[in-house]
Amino acid sequence: MKILGKLKRRKLLLFLSILGPGIIAANAGNDAGGIATYSIAGAHEGYKLLWLLFLITLVLAVVQEMSARMGVVTGKGLADLIRERFGVKVTILTMILLLFGNLTVTVSEFAGIAASLELFGVSRYISIPLSAILIWALVVKGSYRVVERVMLFFCLIYVSYIISGFLAKPPWLHVMTQLVTPNFRYDSKFITLFIAVIGTTITPWMQFYLQSAVADKGIKGENYNYARLDVYVGSFITDFIAFFIIVAAAATLYVNHVDINSASDAALALKPLAGKYCSILFAIGLLNASILSALILPLTTAYALSEAFGWESGIDKKFKEAPQFLSFYTIFIIIGALFILLPNLDLILIMLFAQTINGILLPIILIIMLILINDKSIMGEHVNTRFLNIVTGGMAGVLIILTILLIASTFFPDLF
Repeated sequence: MKILGKLKRRKLLLFLSILGPGIIAANAGNDAGGIATYSIAGAHEGYKLLWLLFLITLVLAVVQEMSARMGVVTGKGLADLIRERFGVKVTILTMILLLFGNLTVTVSEFAGIAASLELFGVSRYISIPLSAILIWALVVKGSYRVVERVMLFFCLIYVSYIISGFLAKPPWLHVMTQLVTPNFRYDSKFITLFIAVIGTTITPWMQFYLQSAVADKGIKGENYNYARLDVYVGSFITDFIAFFIIVAAAATLYVNHVDINSASDAALALKPLAGKYCSILFAIGLLNASILSALILPLTTAYALSEAFGWESGIDKKFKEAPQFLSFYTIFIIIGALFILLPNLDLILIMLFAQTINGILLPIILIIMLILINDKSIMGEHVNTRFLNIVTGGMAGVLIILTILLIASTFFPDLF
């Protein structure tokens, strides 16, 4: 019995040592733009999009598992594999798309920081420079272990949304019914929101970050089962949090016909409808999510660009060892922060635009991942199963169809 107890403790400690990349990558998807998207989904459509979260959880787990598996088997990031498999032209095109998407999302994260702290009376001209410096210093001066532990701590604070959901006192029987009842409507606003929900839950940058983090952490093949469990736990937690964000907004804002355009609007509107504690918790969750993602987005971009062009990368590296990696990280933070300090900037438009762009770019990344993970010269015996190919290919196909429908409904509204 003592031997069995020691083995169980050893396995638990091993899992805890590997724990991180999957949970962090998935939770970072619930960023400022994501919270805004989920809040708007709940306020505009009530519980009608909850069923989508149910399906997305499965797809997110499948896609994230693919990224982690490629990272463990090859010891390389996604951008590195794209360069080796597809050459310079495809790599440059992919990096341009990733840069465009990541920049808009990074700006939206700093917008989330500004908006959340303004709810507590802190000017963006104080909050943005201070948060940018702290985020920059954490990666440049810290080690991988320190950075990962800080990010895991931020993941714990997402529990504030679960509490907010319960404080909103939704009709739980109706909520559970809507969770398994598909709803869809053929108009541009609904399709845009539909794509945005998918685009904020499964993002292109999450795949780049997760695979790079797994490779940077040095997880070996014999420990892959623990890395896979980390991914599955992260996928469930992130959509569990998203579920409560939608529920909180639907139970208060939708039933009272309160229109919102952002997560900060939702936090303000919740106060008279669900109480000040619900509103405060919602605002704290927004701040936490924005800081976590403002840390990860520049880091993801730095990883991807460095891998794509064969430069040194890694959080444990110093400026002398990885000048391009840390320079990219620094530049992205500066650009993201400076945008928010510009006067008359429409932060809401930036957030929603970022999520929609992610939804449109995602099928391109999924197709590239499918080609890579089914290449035996790269993955050996660890290529995809037929089931995984069907799920991932199906998601890419659905997103392509939705994008076509969005364009058609926008330019040819009479057809709908």
